[in-house]
Amino acid sequence: MDIFIASLAALLAGFVDSIVGGGGLVQVPALFILFPHFSVSQVIGTNRFASFMGTSVAGYQYARKVEVPWRVVLITAAGTAVMSFLGATIASHLKAEVLKPIILFLMAAIAIYSYSNKTLGHHENLPVFIVRLQWYALLIGMATGFYNGFVGPGTGSLLVFGFVSVIGYQFLRASAVAKIINVVADIASLVFFIWKGYVEFDIALPMMACNILGSYLGSRLAILRGNAFIRNIFLVVIFALILRFGYDVVRLF
Repeated sequence: MDIFIASLAALLAGFVDSIVGGGGLVQVPALFILFPHFSVSQVIGTNRFASFMGTSVAGYQYARKVEVPWRVVLITAAGTAVMSFLGATIASHLKAEVLKPIILFLMAAIAIYSYSNKTLGHHENLPVFIVRLQWYALLIGMATGFYNGFVGPGTGSLLVFGFVSVIGYQFLRASAVAKIINVVADIASLVFFIWKGYVEFDIALPMMACNILGSYLGSRLAILRGNAFIRNIFLVVIFALILRFGYDVVRLF
């Protein structure tokens, strides 16, 4: 029954994550509640394994329908892969709670900026110089990659925000790019979690199947509904992240 409930959570997580990221907000708490004997590393490793194929399916769906800037993807993915592995390594030695007050502040700033800017992500506004765009992409990849390996939930949402606010993509293109990069980041950190034996495969495999189905349905809906729909889901996920980290910070004190 616990695995069945976890698989239902993975279905919902895949649906949300494929649109704008944040699937970890569903899967990670579900794993903590259903399997309280798991360590933090076991939860993160099992969650990562259960979701990376769903993310791949969503990335494939976007790549078929949206023009993907592959140069930006490759540059960002390179920074993400290296920093994701580094973040996962550091996470095994430090408590993630150290960064949570800072993350809460950043999430609140992102929410205020995104909500107040009604046209954010509706039209593309790219930098004039392509070289500058590539450096921006690398920095976005490194920052979100480290966060992905160290904490995890909300990485896709942060990638989307970075590509919309810093580079100037529309929400739909930003979601497409974020999904492809998320796959790279997940695989990079999974190398560490599988190597250390932190993935519970008997739970992760059925969750993966449900996550794939949710990702397929969510990415199809996002492509059909467009930028305004993705922006609304993005705001919902960001506010959910604020509540999540706000609760964690209150518990710290």
